[in-house]
Amino acid sequence: MIEQDTIRLLRECDAGVKMGVSSIEDVLDNVKSKKLEKYLTDCKNEHDKLQTEIDEQLQRFGDEGKNPNPIAKGMSWVKTNMKLSFDDSDSTIADLMTDGCNMGVKSLNKYLNEYEAADEVSKDITKRLINLEQRLALDIRGYL
Repeated sequence: MIEQDTIRLLRECDAGVKMGVSSIEDVLDNVKSKKLEKYLTDCKNEHDKLQTEIDEQLQRFGDEGKNPNPIAKGMSWVKTNMKLSFDDSDSTIADLMTDGCNMGVKSLNKYLNEYEAADEVSKDITKRLINLEQRLALDIRGYL
Protein backbone atom coordinates (compact mmCIF):
# COMPACT_ATOMS: atom_id res chain seq x y z
CA MET A 1 0.00 0.00 0.00
CA ILE A 2 2.82 2.42 0.83
CA GLU A 3 4.51 1.88 -2.52
CA GLN A 4 1.24 2.16 -4.44
CA ASP A 5 0.22 5.41 -2.71
CA THR A 6 3.75 6.79 -3.12
CA ILE A 7 3.73 6.16 -6.87
CA ARG A 8 0.24 7.62 -7.26
CA LEU A 9 1.14 10.75 -5.30
CA LEU A 10 4.35 11.22 -7.27
CA ARG A 11 2.44 10.83 -10.54
CA GLU A 12 0.03 13.59 -9.53
CA CYS A 13 2.96 15.83 -8.58
CA ASP A 14 4.56 15.01 -11.92
CA ALA A 15 1.43 16.05 -13.81
CA GLY A 16 1.05 19.16 -11.63
CA VAL A 17 4.61 20.33 -12.16
CA LYS A 18 4.32 19.82 -15.92
CA MET A 19 1.04 21.75 -15.98
CA GLY A 20 2.56 24.58 -13.94
CA VAL A 21 5.61 24.89 -16.19
CA SER A 22 3.44 24.81 -19.29
CA SER A 23 1.13 27.51 -17.90
CA ILE A 24 4.03 29.79 -17.03
CA GLU A 25 5.56 29.29 -20.47
CA ASP A 26 2.19 30.14 -22.07
CA VAL A 27 2.16 33.63 -20.51
CA LEU A 28 5.82 34.64 -20.16
CA ASP A 29 6.08 36.31 -23.58
CA ASN A 30 3.21 38.64 -22.66
CA VAL A 31 4.55 39.83 -19.30
CA LYS A 32 5.41 43.51 -19.19
CA SER A 33 6.69 43.97 -15.64
CA LYS A 34 10.24 42.78 -14.99
CA LYS A 35 9.29 41.95 -11.40
CA LEU A 36 6.33 39.79 -12.47
CA GLU A 37 8.55 38.14 -15.06
CA LYS A 38 11.08 37.36 -12.31
CA TYR A 39 8.39 35.86 -10.05
CA LEU A 40 7.22 33.61 -12.87
CA THR A 41 10.71 32.66 -14.03
CA ASP A 42 11.84 31.87 -10.48
CA CYS A 43 8.74 29.76 -9.94
CA LYS A 44 9.32 27.91 -13.20
CA ASN A 45 12.92 27.20 -12.16
CA GLU A 46 11.72 25.83 -8.81
CA HIS A 47 9.21 23.65 -10.67
CA ASP A 48 12.05 22.34 -12.83
CA LYS A 49 14.06 21.42 -9.71
CA LEU A 50 11.07 19.58 -8.26
CA GLN A 51 10.58 17.83 -11.60
CA THR A 52 14.09 16.41 -11.31
CA GLU A 53 13.36 15.12 -7.80
CA ILE A 54 10.04 13.63 -8.89
CA ASP A 55 11.68 11.92 -11.88
CA GLU A 56 14.35 10.42 -9.60
CA GLN A 57 11.75 9.09 -7.19
CA LEU A 58 9.58 7.66 -9.97
CA GLN A 59 12.64 5.95 -11.50
CA ARG A 60 13.23 4.23 -8.16
CA PHE A 61 9.87 2.53 -8.65
CA GLY A 62 10.31 1.93 -12.38
CA ASP A 63 7.47 4.32 -13.18
CA GLU A 64 7.35 6.74 -16.11
CA GLY A 65 5.20 9.35 -14.38
CA LYS A 66 2.13 11.11 -15.65
CA ASN A 67 1.41 13.90 -18.07
CA PRO A 68 -1.33 16.45 -17.37
CA ASN A 69 -4.79 15.53 -18.56
CA PRO A 70 -4.82 16.59 -22.23
CA ILE A 71 -8.34 18.01 -21.96
CA ALA A 72 -7.43 20.09 -18.88
CA LYS A 73 -4.22 21.26 -20.54
CA GLY A 74 -6.07 22.16 -23.74
CA MET A 75 -8.79 24.02 -21.88
CA SER A 76 -6.16 25.93 -19.92
CA TRP A 77 -4.37 26.90 -23.13
CA VAL A 78 -7.62 28.06 -24.77
CA LYS A 79 -8.65 30.06 -21.70
CA THR A 80 -5.22 31.68 -21.49
CA ASN A 81 -5.10 32.62 -25.15
CA MET A 82 -8.70 33.86 -25.24
CA LYS A 83 -8.22 36.10 -22.20
CA LEU A 84 -4.87 37.39 -23.43
CA SER A 85 -6.30 38.18 -26.87
CA PHE A 86 -8.80 40.54 -25.23
CA ASP A 87 -6.47 41.94 -22.57
CA ASP A 88 -2.81 41.03 -22.43
CA SER A 89 -2.10 43.06 -19.29
CA ASP A 90 -0.07 41.88 -16.32
CA SER A 91 -3.33 41.92 -14.36
CA THR A 92 -4.83 39.31 -16.70
CA ILE A 93 -1.69 37.20 -16.43
CA ALA A 94 -1.74 37.43 -12.63
CA ASP A 95 -5.42 36.46 -12.65
CA LEU A 96 -4.79 33.41 -14.85
CA MET A 97 -1.77 32.32 -12.83
CA THR A 98 -3.58 32.78 -9.51
CA ASP A 99 -6.46 30.60 -10.74
CA GLY A 100 -3.96 27.94 -11.82
CA CYS A 101 -2.10 28.06 -8.52
CA ASN A 102 -5.34 27.76 -6.56
CA MET A 103 -6.44 24.75 -8.61
CA GLY A 104 -3.03 23.16 -8.14
CA VAL A 105 -3.06 23.70 -4.37
CA LYS A 106 -6.58 22.28 -4.11
CA SER A 107 -5.75 19.19 -6.20
CA LEU A 108 -2.44 18.48 -4.48
CA ASN A 109 -4.00 18.74 -1.02
CA LYS A 110 -6.73 16.34 -2.15
CA TYR A 111 -4.11 13.84 -3.36
CA LEU A 112 -2.06 14.28 -0.20
CA ASN A 113 -5.14 13.26 1.80
CA GLU A 114 -6.15 10.51 -0.63
CA TYR A 115 -2.71 8.85 -0.71
CA GLU A 116 -2.02 9.10 3.00
CA ALA A 117 0.05 5.88 3.01
CA ALA A 118 2.63 7.46 0.66
CA ASP A 119 6.20 7.66 1.94
CA GLU A 120 7.51 10.80 3.62
CA VAL A 121 9.76 11.74 0.67
CA SER A 122 6.82 11.99 -1.73
CA LYS A 123 4.72 13.82 0.86
CA ASP A 124 7.53 16.31 1.35
CA ILE A 125 7.80 16.90 -2.41
CA THR A 126 4.03 17.44 -2.55
CA LYS A 127 4.10 19.91 0.34
CA ARG A 128 6.95 21.85 -1.25
CA LEU A 129 5.02 22.02 -4.51
CA ILE A 130 1.94 23.26 -2.64
CA ASN A 131 4.04 25.91 -0.89
CA LEU A 132 5.56 26.97 -4.20
CA GLU A 133 2.12 27.45 -5.72
CA GLN A 134 0.84 29.33 -2.67
CA ARG A 135 3.90 31.60 -2.64
CA LEU A 136 3.50 32.50 -6.32
CA ALA A 137 -0.18 33.35 -5.83
CA LEU A 138 0.79 35.57 -2.89
CA ASP A 139 3.72 37.20 -4.69
CA ILE A 140 1.67 38.20 -7.73
CA ARG A 141 -1.36 39.41 -5.80
CA GLY A 142 -0.29 43.01 -6.32
CA TYR A 143 -0.79 42.62 -10.07
CA LEU A 144 -4.46 41.60 -9.81
